[in-house]
Amino acid sequence: MNLLEKLDAAAAARKAQLPTGLSAFGIPIEEIYSPTEAKIGERRILLLGTNNYLGLSFAPECREAAHEAIDKEGTGTTGSRMANGNYSGHRALEMEFAEFYQCRSCIVFTTGYQANLGTISGLIGAGDVALIDGDSHASIYDGCILSGADIIRFRHNDMADLEKRLRRLGERSKNTLIIVEGIYSMLGDQAPLAEIVNLKNAYGSTLLLDEAHSLGVLGETGQGLAEKTKLSSEVDFITGTFSKSLCGIGGYCVSNHPQLDQLRYVSHPYIFTASPSPATIAATRVALRLLRNGSKLREQLWRNAQQLYSHLKMVGYQVGPEPGPIVATILDNPQQALALWNGLLENNIYVNLILPPAAPEGKSLVRCSVNAAHTAEQIEYVCQTFSKLYPSIIQ
Repeated sequence: MNLLEKLDAAAAARKAQLPTGLSAFGIPIEEIYSPTEAKIGERRILLLGTNNYLGLSFAPECREAAHEAIDKEGTGTTGSRMANGNYSGHRALEMEFAEFYQCRSCIVFTTGYQANLGTISGLIGAGDVALIDGDSHASIYDGCILSGADIIRFRHNDMADLEKRLRRLGERSKNTLIIVEGIYSMLGDQAPLAEIVNLKNAYGSTLLLDEAHSLGVLGETGQGLAEKTKLSSEVDFITGTFSKSLCGIGGYCVSNHPQLDQLRYVSHPYIFTASPSPATIAATRVALRLLRNGSKLREQLWRNAQQLYSHLKMVGYQVGPEPGPIVATILDNPQQALALWNGLLENNIYVNLILPPAAPEGKSLVRCSVNAAHTAEQIEYVCQTFSKLYPSIIQ
């Protein structure tokens, strides 16, 4: 089988999972009306499949900052941070993130994906060990592969399995980077951070926490799981993204270790990528201030999340382990998931369809993402639609 035939085989496998021929992935959104509504085809759709957790994508302050940056600095930097693309705004945002986390330093990357790719591949290399949660995001896996380190997975949120693997490593545990996430993107559950920190300290390892989905969501000021659990000082490196609660594109790593700045000189994803556009940086700087002062937004987000999660569980759907902004309905097979996803779309509700192998344990998911801009009426409509569809989906 040649290279192109492999792609044909992948397409055939995907088609077999979607026998209706319906294109459930990459549906074009024709117009965006607000953080919660858009136009798909000719219909006005309720958006319940975005990561816009605080609903800031239309915040007037962010839009104004982006417009001003375009007028003053143009549409792009046309170069990497190591060349001509290191603008004052990039450095200012790094200082603001460091101050937000009360950390020594920060590096800003062009995407959240690259934040993990660049940080992980810069921290570890051949002879080192990456010990990662089995449900880790693709960017974590790819960062580990790029590093050349030995990759060991432990069962998702299973602390006995994590300790067993650390114990087997012996002295190598001191050259081990443990990588976990604040909130996992598939099922919306949180890492047991206190237990992870205890094991990290006991075996002399280093800990990286990806707060991509927990930034803006957890903690008094929205820092994430580390702040919520009061363990920020115990986490060696924190990565995250601008593309969720901050409604932009980009990523970051913060740390109190003075060696963080050395990553700029060894991380290929940082060195060889054009830097974020001035508009992106300007909007993100404002969004970070709104996030930090967004306690009321977080309260509304959690009210919406609790309402949807509790209702789906009451109706009889199998949902993720705990409530949160990611509310995943777990189905036994792709056909059930596709039927539910299509039924919701027919009722003008857009959610995410996730099929194996992306979904854990061979299951299929219909994943909702609630945000602070959803009204109680919108969430109630979603709840009632799920109730109406239940008899035809779960037979």
